[in-house]
Amino acid sequence: MRISLNTSKWYDRVWASLIFFTRLPFWRIHQPPRECYSTVVEHWPLTGWLTGGAMASVIYFGSYWLPYPIVIILAMACRVLLTGALHEDGLCDFFDGFGGGGTDRKRILDIMKDSRIGTYGVLGIVFYEMLLFAALFSMPPYTAALTVMAADPFSKMIASQLVMMMSYARTEEESKAKTVYRKMNVKACVILAIQGLLPLCIYIYLLNSFIDWHILVFTPCIVMYFIYLLIWKRLHGYTGDCCGAMFLLVELSFYLTAASML
Repeated sequence: MRISLNTSKWYDRVWASLIFFTRLPFWRIHQPPRECYSTVVEHWPLTGWLTGGAMASVIYFGSYWLPYPIVIILAMACRVLLTGALHEDGLCDFFDGFGGGGTDRKRILDIMKDSRIGTYGVLGIVFYEMLLFAALFSMPPYTAALTVMAADPFSKMIASQLVMMMSYARTEEESKAKTVYRKMNVKACVILAIQGLLPLCIYIYLLNSFIDWHILVFTPCIVMYFIYLLIWKRLHGYTGDCCGAMFLLVELSFYLTAASML
């Protein structure tokens, strides 16, 4: 029996998001209805509270016992373990597809669906991880931890706008996760904004004397817009890989911008 999203409980949708975007065994505790997985993007920033919080904790507390470069690497590894490299996989596929597929829409989609990683994917993930490490390492532990807590949910909120700006590029049957995200209504958009902006507001309040929050907020938005233009021009639609890549690249722009100020 199908359960309408209008009658499903809010915690089912939150739980579905935690199951979908992390590798923690939430499914052992509760398995929400299948229909709830089409709404996971609406609570994507909330999972950022978890992954960002874990990463920030490793950076802050780990810096008391271990050399700082090791702490940063452990923090990066912590998030990869929590998410099962879900977003990194999307980034690699994105670079492979858009790097090797030229302007052929079908070829780009085929390359992105291929589980093998190519030259563009390898180079892209290497440069991404190097820049991420350098940006976080350039900040003191306390500041880096706060920045991660703000950047993760905020960037996921920004990346989720792809769902509103274009349609899915494949059919539900052709998708890797067998799920197509639904477009958000006004209530879902408000909830999404709260999840993404609350940590950012706290961050700006704590570090307001050190950063220009206008530049810090709008730079990721500009990056998101240009990536959106690229995706629209080549695919006229998004995929899960596009969402994952969008998140990581937007988040990286946040870190690089913060690193230039702090």
